[in-house]
Amino acid sequence: MGYVAVKGGTTAIEESIKRLRYERLKDGRVIEVEVIKSCMRGLIDRIMSEGSIYSRDLAALAIKQAEGNPEEATFLLRAYRSTLPRMHYSRPIAPKDMCVERRISSAFKDIPGGQILGAAYDYVHRLLDFDLYNESKREILQWLHLYTETFSQEVPEDHGKLPKVIDLLRREGLMTETERDDTEPQDVTRDNIRFPTRRSERLQILTRGETGAVTALGYAAIRGYGIVHPTVGELRVGYLPVHLDYPMANSQTEDDVIYIGEIQVTEVETLVPEVREENGKAKIEFSIGYGICYGQNETKAIAMSVLDNCLEKSHINSPVHDEEFVLMHIDCVEATGFISHLKLPHYVTFQSELDSVRKTREGKQHDEKI
Repeated sequence: MGYVAVKGGTTAIEESIKRLRYERLKDGRVIEVEVIKSCMRGLIDRIMSEGSIYSRDLAALAIKQAEGNPEEATFLLRAYRSTLPRMHYSRPIAPKDMCVERRISSAFKDIPGGQILGAAYDYVHRLLDFDLYNESKREILQWLHLYTETFSQEVPEDHGKLPKVIDLLRREGLMTETERDDTEPQDVTRDNIRFPTRRSERLQILTRGETGAVTALGYAAIRGYGIVHPTVGELRVGYLPVHLDYPMANSQTEDDVIYIGEIQVTEVETLVPEVREENGKAKIEFSIGYGICYGQNETKAIAMSVLDNCLEKSHINSPVHDEEFVLMHIDCVEATGFISHLKLPHYVTFQSELDSVRKTREGKQHDEKI
């Protein structure tokens, strides 16, 4: 259930909208959508994930319209998404086909293909860089020229697809066995959620969830409420190809596909140790938590994998193992709408509450006098 402001007092509302535009333009500066798209990569990736639509152009436009407010930008993007017709469904995408540009493992030092640090804030000093005040376009272009020349010489031609780290544990029989589930995924954008949910629904809601909320609940799970201490088996950032079935084909074969482009995603597989009883003896295996988000969204993808693992264990009595508690409270649009609706007029209900309080106090004062 989402809340949207209800119009009333047309003149006052029109003046409020004008004032909103004035606040955005009062310094006489205009930020171009292309500048946002080029310079605000982290915010764009977050908005695409929460808005559940892969379009850097639309995300940049939403950010400009919302003046950088993430929750408002997500609302705008979701609202626009709801107006779009669904013309086709892509073929299932295999994450193992990812063209990797960043790949790390906290579980193993030496992994097939090696650790690839890529672009990340993990290795920089968290100090303000005041040189950015005087950054010029000329300096940027010179640096880019030098870097791209060096980069093209250092990157090997076979850089791209790499084996999955988690397969190492599978081959040793150290992973918890799970049944393959190829049933049609439930689309949470078209059908109402019914509890208990299927894993396909949970993963959709988690990847669309508000980044801060998903991170906070993932942290709560690790901190003690969920009794979870995961290890990142593998974190990947890269591009996945997207294919559609050829619409005019009479039969669906492997050749009847159209490549329409690629999407950047962050994929995380976390490993959680579990103790199982087998023939009266304790046996330790690893269960998996899975997270995947649009763009480079690493913290959220890790937190998502933690919550995915928690929600698979609904028998544990803990808030982060309660799917209704988690899934109903991480949605940005739902949460923001419900909180924001408190700004709307509540005159009648509050007056009713006020009358009840006054009558209660009057009755108490009367009893005290008697």
